[in-house]
Amino acid sequence: MIKAVFFDYFNTLVYFDPPREKHYADTAAEFGVRISPTAIAAALPEADAWWRLENSRSPIKDREQATKFDAYRGYGLRILRDAENSVSPEQALQMLARAFSVGFKFKNYDDSLPALQALKGKNIQMGVISNIGEQIDSYLDKAGFTDYLTYKVTSFEAGCDKPQPQIFQLALKRAGVTAAETLFVGDQYDLDVVGARSAGITPILIDRDGAGATYDCILIKDLSQVIDYL
Repeated sequence: MIKAVFFDYFNTLVYFDPPREKHYADTAAEFGVRISPTAIAAALPEADAWWRLENSRSPIKDREQATKFDAYRGYGLRILRDAENSVSPEQALQMLARAFSVGFKFKNYDDSLPALQALKGKNIQMGVISNIGEQIDSYLDKAGFTDYLTYKVTSFEAGCDKPQPQIFQLALKRAGVTAAETLFVGDQYDLDVVGARSAGITPILIDRDGAGATYDCILIKDLSQVIDYL
């Protein structure tokens, strides 16, 4: 019997609007850096993983200014690694500072809230497991998810990223459920499906565009379909 459903956050419940790669590319252009959104999109997974690892070693926000800026430069340079022209560490830092000051905007997928409401009506516990920073509470609040997603586990708290099983195990502990009683819904096979399985949780891949038709897991195109697997 399924008692809990956990969700990935970005590109499962919400999406960046405009996409993060476009936001970074447009901002980089302000500082003389020529790079396409496509090139940034290819670099982001590695850059994000590096950032999370750095933060796990010691919280970047709490570091001395000089070492904090070094981390920002490192992250920015990794985002801009495939620029058409050379990028200085200072350009990378300026781009990142400007992008962060403007901020990122998100939109809920049309199926997100209706799916959460339907699951709550079935008395299913729900939460988020995400490779994300400490801003998760404010994100959930702005999206209108706070009343539905009771448990939140991030890679920063767990000390590791998906697909490592520890982050999923921490979520199970917080919810007080077993892996056999849990579903996990995400959009990335390598992180979400592999990670959930490593902890014994049944994974569901949300594949709105039908791109993953050959994957060996439950595939759905709309979050409302989750209720069919309870």
